[in-house]
Amino acid sequence: MSAAAWAPVSLAVVSAGVGHPRPTRRLADWVAEAVCRSLVAGGARAEVEVVELHRLVADLAQHSSQGRVSLDLREASAAVGAADGLVAATPVVAASPSEVFDSFLTVLGHKVLSCMPVLLALDSGSDRQSPDLARVMRGRLTDVHAEPVPTVVIAGPADWRAATHSDAARLRARIDQAAAELAASMRAPRQ
Repeated sequence: MSAAAWAPVSLAVVSAGVGHPRPTRRLADWVAEAVCRSLVAGGARAEVEVVELHRLVADLAQHSSQGRVSLDLREASAAVGAADGLVAATPVVAASPSEVFDSFLTVLGHKVLSCMPVLLALDSGSDRQSPDLARVMRGRLTDVHAEPVPTVVIAGPADWRAATHSDAARLRARIDQAAAELAASMRAPRQ
């Protein structure tokens, strides 16, 4: 295989979980690992940059109230903007992402996420999902001109209980499908 085939692609992972324990971060890690496996299977390797939004809560609040962008927030935005693809993992309550995630999307804006392939991973507090949850969340990404992959990964309490008992086949299948879609989009040239 040629060296060009193994040229690295950049994957940004944004985790918007702020509580303890952090199931959103665990979901983000599982998804990122699956994307990396899919990239390797396709002849590419990934360089992964993780952005933990719980570390930027004060910076996001300052941006929201004063319009100032801190150095840490600029660095997080630059890491996402430099990526070939994005895993966006957020907790969801009542079909809405965390305020921290929404605030970060506002900071990123249209320019950073324009044409960016994004895999949306949602950590839901309920096993009873709204039928519109995926549509609403995908809409948030298309509003900032990102290109979400077709499969949205939604993990609820039943998935976490199954994961602790080594019976996470349903969740893993969704993750693998979405990861394959993101990996394919990342290998395609950005418009």
